[in-house]
Amino acid sequence: MNICLLIKDFAVGKKFLADGRPTKSGAEIHGENHALQLIKLGHRVTLMTKKRFFHTAARENFNGIDLIRLHPPFRWLEIFFRLLTTHNDIDAFYIIGTPKFSVWAILFARLFKKPVTLALTGKAEIFSLNGWRNKIFSTCTNYVATTKEIRDGFIERGGISPEKISILPHGIDTKKFPQSNESQRRELKISHGVDPNQKILLFCARIVKDKGVDTLQDVWRILHKKFPDAILFVVGGGLNELLDKLRALSGELDGSIKVIGEVDNPAEFYRLADVYIFPSRHEGLPTSLLEAMSSGLPAVTSDIGGCEDVIQNDVNGYRVYSEDAAAFAEKISILFTDDERRKIFGERAAKLIRETCDFSIVMPKLAEIIAR
Repeated sequence: MNICLLIKDFAVGKKFLADGRPTKSGAEIHGENHALQLIKLGHRVTLMTKKRFFHTAARENFNGIDLIRLHPPFRWLEIFFRLLTTHNDIDAFYIIGTPKFSVWAILFARLFKKPVTLALTGKAEIFSLNGWRNKIFSTCTNYVATTKEIRDGFIERGGISPEKISILPHGIDTKKFPQSNESQRRELKISHGVDPNQKILLFCARIVKDKGVDTLQDVWRILHKKFPDAILFVVGGGLNELLDKLRALSGELDGSIKVIGEVDNPAEFYRLADVYIFPSRHEGLPTSLLEAMSSGLPAVTSDIGGCEDVIQNDVNGYRVYSEDAAAFAEKISILFTDDERRKIFGERAAKLIRETCDFSIVMPKLAEIIAR
C-alpha cells in the first residue's frame, strides 16, 4: 500500500526555539514513528507537510520516507498537482491532527474514491462542525482516537458516527524502554552520583507551564521536608525561565533537584528512578508516561485525558487532581516507603504497556484501518 501521511510540521530544520523549547512536537514524533513503522511493515509512505524555511528542501528522502514540503501560499494547488502527477499512485491517506492544507487531500480522495483516516492525539484538536474546513474534516472514511476522551469528542463535537472511530494508542517501541530491576537501578544511581539507597522521583516531559511544572515545584517542597535525602530528576527541554526556576529551587532545597535538560534517549533515567510524576494540566496519551510505565515505573499522574486510559488507581499507579500538590506528595510518599507496592505497581504498568501499546500490536491495526 502506498500511503500519503499529512502533518502540519515535520523536520523544520531547527532543534530549539529562542525561548529554549524544542521544536519537535509530539505529533511530529508520532508522524515519524508511524511512517517508519508502516515502511517496516512493507508499505510505502509519502509525507506531506509545510515548508517553513528557505533552506529546507522541497523534497528529500528522510530515513526512507518520501518527504514533501508544500510551498505557501498555494499548498492546496501543489497537493492536487503532485497527486495528479508525481504521486498519482497513492492508495490511501492518513492525516495526523488537522492541518488546514489537508482538507484538499480529503477532497481529492473523495473525488477519486480513496480512503482517508484522520487521527487526533490531543483534546485541543477536536473539531466542531463550524466552518467549511471542519465540515470537510467530518467527511473522512475513518477516525483514530488515541484516548476515550478524544473518541467522545469526535462524537459529541464533530458529529462523527461511532462506527467510524477506532480507539488506538499511538504506540511506542517497548524494546527501547525495558523494565528495570533493583540491581540495575542501584548501578545507574551510583553512575549518576546518587546513593543507591536514596529515592529518586522522575519528571520527564517538556518544561512548560501546561505540563504542571509549577505544581511539580510545590510537590517537591513538600516531599523534601519528608524525604530530605531524596532526589528529583528533571529531564526535558523547555522554557529557559522555568529551567532557571527549577535550578534556583534546587539551591534552596539542598541541591536536591538535578536539572538534566533535553536528552535524545531518556531510557536510562526511567530505569534509575523509583517513581514517575506527571502533573500535566491536559493531555492526549502522553508518550513519556507510556515510556515510564514500560520501564516498570509506578506513576502518580493528573486525573486527565489519556492518563485515565492507562493508570488504574491503586493498581499500577495513582491519579490525582492536577493542581493538588499535597495529593501528589501523599501518593508519592506511599510509593517511596512501600517497596513491595512500588515493585508490584511497576510490574503491572510494564505488562499493560507491552500488551496494548507496543508498535508490534498497534501498527498492524493502524495499517488495517488506513486501508479500509
